Amino acid sequence: MTVDRRALADAYGRTIPDVIDAGLKVLFVGINPGLYSAATGRHFARPGNRFWPALHRGGFTDRQLHPSEQQELLAYGLGITNVVARATARADELRPDEFVAGAQMLAAKAADFGPQWIALVGITAYRTGWRQPKAVIGEQPVGIGPSAVWVLPNPSGLNAHYTPDSLAAEFAKLRERIG
Repeated sequence: MTVDRRALADAYGRTIPDVIDAGLKVLFVGINPGLYSAATGRHFARPGNRFWPALHRGGFTDRQLHPSEQQELLAYGLGITNVVARATARADELRPDEFVAGAQMLAAKAADFGPQWIALVGITAYRTGWRQPKAVIGEQPVGIGPSAVWVLPNPSGLNAHYTPDSLAAEFAKLRERIG
């Protein structure tokens, strides 16, 4: 699929279907879809996004999946959704009230689908949506519905605080905690 400037412009505000099922081990929760992801209909699809390599290197999959293979996550007991459903070019285009509303929607998904763990991929989204301004990366003291919560770093290439190795190590900590 070719993603040109027009396709990116047309992707503003689009949503991507969740990859979700009942009883998942982990439901990964992105901040919101980027334009490239919305244009392709695939989570974490932008070339250079480090989600898929970190997922594999962290021990969740036996090989690195491509975004076009996102439905295969279900066979691993994994899924993906977003805090805010609408696509934007940058997460800073989202309003705080959208994160709070997204937190409520995620609580409903947790109640409906009952994942063991919810892994929020982005500390700022968690701090804002759940009103936890001092939260840090890792396991959180309070769950969401029946699900335990872990916060992971944002895998965007723009998050220079985390190298591919350190990002994979954070994913591995969650994998080890799950057992």
